[in-house]
Amino acid sequence: MERLVYNKLIEWKQLPNKERKPLIVQGARQVGKTWLLETFGHQEFESVAEINFEEQKQLISLFEEDFDTERILRTIQFATGVNLKPGKTLIIFDEIQEAPRGLLALKYLLKHAPQYHIVAAGSLLGVALHKEESFPVGKVTFLDVYPLSFEEFLMAMGQDDMVTLLRKADWETVRLFRERFIDYLRQYYYVGGMPEAVQTYVRTHNANKVRKIQQDLLRSYDRDFSKHPPKEVVPRLKMVWNNIGSQLAKENKKFIYNAIRKGARAKDFELAIEWLVNAGAVYKVTRVRQASLPLKGFEDMDVFKLFAVDIGLLGAMVGLDANTLLSGNEIFTQYKGALTEQYVLQQLQCEEGLSIHYWASDSGMAEVDFVVQIDGRIVPVEVKAEENLKSKSLKSYNEKYKPNLSVRMSMSDFRQEPTLTNLPLYAANWLKGLE
Repeated sequence: MERLVYNKLIEWKQLPNKERKPLIVQGARQVGKTWLLETFGHQEFESVAEINFEEQKQLISLFEEDFDTERILRTIQFATGVNLKPGKTLIIFDEIQEAPRGLLALKYLLKHAPQYHIVAAGSLLGVALHKEESFPVGKVTFLDVYPLSFEEFLMAMGQDDMVTLLRKADWETVRLFRERFIDYLRQYYYVGGMPEAVQTYVRTHNANKVRKIQQDLLRSYDRDFSKHPPKEVVPRLKMVWNNIGSQLAKENKKFIYNAIRKGARAKDFELAIEWLVNAGAVYKVTRVRQASLPLKGFEDMDVFKLFAVDIGLLGAMVGLDANTLLSGNEIFTQYKGALTEQYVLQQLQCEEGLSIHYWASDSGMAEVDFVVQIDGRIVPVEVKAEENLKSKSLKSYNEKYKPNLSVRMSMSDFRQEPTLTNLPLYAANWLKGLE
């Protein structure tokens, strides 16, 4: 299974010792971090020395006594049985958040052993990063891993020719095969991008087996929610998690605390939401009061939308089966907008260097689904589930801010006008390439 982020690992490997820092790989549970690093190690290095601190409990004290680099390397070599060779051995610290002072140890390994290639990963690493009192600021490099994008899904399905058409922006030829693209897009809506679900679908084409995998993944998330957060946060955390589907099904997808529990307030749930975001289980998209550079400077942290980590898991959470999704009956009509917006957000997340928010007028009468900061410019993105191209909100935004480029993503074909580009939903990955 090809992952596009693999190219980033190659770039990191090829950096000179003086420029290369230990790599921290972040991502939600079961998005394929360990598989990616092990594959990278075995394909690009002579050997791999891997320590999983969740499984090898006897090693969690590796960094507690001191940061003696020779002792640490000697222990790794003994524990793994791998003869560590600078430049030829990949050292993997998996579930590093389980080892006290593990993140801080990366600073000293960089200082005293820069000749080694060292990567660290963990399913709850984002939570650990926000707890760590002494973090090696400036001494590590980060790499985010997300569920498979639609482009990666197509490649997993053996449809490299379709990917090539999109990469070439050959819109005339793409138009000829639009039904084929839409058919695969609907399949992706159901399967999503969690690697195990995709692999199962590629191997069996059995929707029921895919749904079982998704339900198992949801149960593993639920176990994490019960085991790792502070006990007083757990009940509210689960309430937020279980409420995401119904929140997104609303016409106004702004997260409403009162929809979780009558009389609920922000202070009751903000810690639970923060934990879910840091764990990578949900994406938080904040509103911007003004569409000006930098977007981060104009965000309203109290007004936001929450999305699930994966569109396939979202469908499993709300009980959408394959027949419902493909036939478009009443329940799918209710969730069609939610799934489409989730899909677009998931594709945008996979693109490096984007700052993603949404815009709503002060009156609340107009809302643009996403405003994205790309290379010093702001691009409004309106999302349509079908081919309905009417967009009063985008018109209101354009009149107010007069952007050089506005994008509408829909099931309609690619069409470029002076200030508005219609980008097919199945080409959402190519937003950065528009001019």
